[in-house]
Amino acid sequence: MYRQKQQQRQQRQQKRQRSMTLTAAAVVALVPLAAACGSEKADGTGSGSVGADGPRVTGVRWSIDSVTVDGTTHRAPDAAHVRIDDGGEAAGSTGCNSFSARAAVEDEGEGDGEGDGQRVRLSDAMFTEKACAKTPAGFEKSLGRALTTGPLTTASEGDRLTLTTADGDTVRLSRSEDASLHGTKWVVDAPGQKGGKGRAHLTFDQGARTVSGRLPCNHVNARATVSDGRITLGAPSTTRMMCEGSLMDAEKRLLGLFDGKIDYRIDQETLTLTSEDGVTVRAVADR
Repeated sequence: MYRQKQQQRQQRQQKRQRSMTLTAAAVVALVPLAAACGSEKADGTGSGSVGADGPRVTGVRWSIDSVTVDGTTHRAPDAAHVRIDDGGEAAGSTGCNSFSARAAVEDEGEGDGEGDGQRVRLSDAMFTEKACAKTPAGFEKSLGRALTTGPLTTASEGDRLTLTTADGDTVRLSRSEDASLHGTKWVVDAPGQKGGKGRAHLTFDQGARTVSGRLPCNHVNARATVSDGRITLGAPSTTRMMCEGSLMDAEKRLLGLFDGKIDYRIDQETLTLTSEDGVTVRAVADR
């Protein structure tokens, strides 16, 4: 009996020691995590997404103004743009063809202790191949060469950004203006819906003071009055189709925005709608 009690005491001591060891390991593991959180910028951007002079490089829809290759400058079509996401993807348009690529943004000289700017590297680029008569001759070819032949250094001035290749070729960009609430087709981020024409979307008409569009299942329209960063929505009028359960659930969530006041905020291509009871819906400009 004495020997059994002694073994039990030893087992309890071993459990306490293991518990203390695990707790200490957990505290050590939290230290780098806290340091990483501390590196986040005040505007919510992480390290690596802000240019040397301050403005964000990633998460911004940049209009492409021009590209200069071998001393020849090509003006870009109005619709030409590029966006580099924090997740490591880039996508844009030449004004005719769409393109996408993998993207890496890092401090210039990272790994060798030199440099204080940033570098952007695009790889695995893919371009569509439509023929567009209005696209300036040589622009697409020059843009593709400048963006994908190697690392690009960044230099910013106000809302303008210049990407420069190792050979001195440049791509000049400027920050796109925020999309307008009115007249823009806002494609809603709703769960369960498939891409293409069936995606939920809303369009606000300033003159008629209405909003119309499509929910995940039915079409909708309602009165919409905008004032001081808020939208007052009237009772919705909808068609009466029935769809699968996930689409109907998403539709009920969107209908919860109607017949009341909602706050709205536009950040470039993104519209955020927030109801009085805290329901948030995001949509992206289709333009």
